[in-house]
Formats: sequence, structure tokens, C-alpha cells
Amino acid sequence: MSTEYRERPIRHVPPHPDGVEPSIGDLVDAIGQDLSALVRTEIELAKAELKQESAKAGKAAGMLGGAGYAGHLAMLFGSLTAVFAMSNVINIAWAALIVTALWAAVGAALYVSGRAGWRNVHLKSEQTVESLKEDARWARHRTS
Repeated sequence: MSTEYRERPIRHVPPHPDGVEPSIGDLVDAIGQDLSALVRTEIELAKAELKQESAKAGKAAGMLGGAGYAGHLAMLFGSLTAVFAMSNVINIAWAALIVTALWAAVGAALYVSGRAGWRNVHLKSEQTVESLKEDARWARHRTS
């Protein structure tokens, strides 16, 4: 775990000097402070975990970006190889045009597929919004 996460001690209600039990108000105050400390501690823990995970994700994204660039270069040089190989049979300009047309067809097919897939993406969290609306309705109209 991260060293940024610090455990906070739970505050206890000090006994009264005359030996009397603490009042309900003192107990409720202590519970509120303990709950507040617990929530702050949990938030700090979540921040530390997210920081660690985002660092891992950043490294992985860098590796995937490098792999994409290497794949792009492989396709580029493969295309050049196809053009030069075809130039032994036909004029080099026609060979380049044929390879370009093939890549244009692949690009068009990927575009159509990606556009259709993008229509199914809903960036608004429908279930969470509905749950929050339900919670708000419940809070306004609580039944005993």
C-alpha cells in the first residue's frame, strides 16, 4: 500500500471528573466524530489505491501505444513491400494505386463498423441516475 495512507485513532469519550457516565449528547458527538474520521480514512485509502492503479494503467497504456505504433510501421512497410512486389508485374504507379485502394476499403469497413458500435455506447450511467432518482423519491416520501 501507499505510505500516504495513515490510520487515524478512534476518539473515545473521556470519563467525567466526578465519575458520572457520559451523557447521550457526548456519546452522539463521539459517534459523529468517529464516523467522520472513518469516512476521511476510507477516502484517503481510496485515493491511495486509485493513484497506484492509475500508475499501472498509465504504463500499460504506454505499452499499448508503442505496440500500435509498431503495428502501424509493420503495415506501412508491408504495404511498400506489396507495391514493390507488384511493380515487377505492372507499372509501379498502378501497384501503388491498388494497395491504396485496398487500404481505403479496409478503412471504410472499419469506419462503418466503428460508427455502428459507437451508436450503442451510452456515456450516461442510466442505472445510477435511476437509483439516485429513486433515493430522492424515497427521501421525500418516507413511510413509517
